[in-house]
Amino acid sequence: MKLYKLSAGIVLQHNYASYLLQYEWDSLINREGLYPYLSEIIPELPILSEEMATAHINESLQPPIGRQEVWAAGVTYLRSRQARMEESADSGAADLYDKVYAAERPELFFKATPHRVAGHNQQVYIRRDSSWNVPEPEMTLFINSKGNIQGYTIGNDMSSRSIEGENALYLPQAKIYEQSAAIGPCLYVPGEPVSADTVIKMSISRDDSEIYRDETSINRMKRSFTELAGYLYRECDFPDGSFLMTGTCLVPPNDFTLQQGDIISIDIGGIGTLVNTVSFKPL
Repeated sequence: MKLYKLSAGIVLQHNYASYLLQYEWDSLINREGLYPYLSEIIPELPILSEEMATAHINESLQPPIGRQEVWAAGVTYLRSRQARMEESADSGAADLYDKVYAAERPELFFKATPHRVAGHNQQVYIRRDSSWNVPEPEMTLFINSKGNIQGYTIGNDMSSRSIEGENALYLPQAKIYEQSAAIGPCLYVPGEPVSADTVIKMSISRDDSEIYRDETSINRMKRSFTELAGYLYRECDFPDGSFLMTGTCLVPPNDFTLQQGDIISIDIGGIGTLVNTVSFKPL
């Protein structure tokens, strides 16, 4: 099932049919046993025509987030460890990321409040004070207030590699700023956990030409989703649930940096495609 958050209401898509829900977003998605509940209420919901569902989604689609915080996990893939060691070589902090990759405790960091999150077909920002900016495509979990994974979405963890590479303590500035995170286009609520063979793809276009494309599968992650969720909820309460980006294994070459106007497309099997345009925060 896929839940699309709109400015007025929610569209539920299931088995090639679309339904309109008049529910409060946070109360709905934070419900324990979300998939069985949605399955139960489907017969009572008004059915939308394909044209009407498409119009609703295209005209008023919002990022699938309400009052939730967005968090992120780092160095969960070998490629991510290598990239962060490379960017930090001059600062002397390269060994830090090697140790984090091998450690029992994962790296978890705060990423965004809801108002700093972009949705599908919206802009993500790059920092003016960074010379090396990249997107990071990530499977993103929705975890309810009880710590249970209820759904999945696509995440774009925008990152200023020059800032983090200068000093590992600059991580918050490299990761947390206006529209440095994007999620969407929907919240995917399956009956079973997603397959470890699920593929993540990313492409970047500039001036109508594709300049980067790569893909990977989540089975290359060192850590499990339940492990990451468990650490996040050890000493934190999330009354409305939370979103957790789970790390990236797709890293553009070290000579690549995003430019204004670039278009980032991230596709995850079963969920869909998240598209964002790169810009600067207006002065």
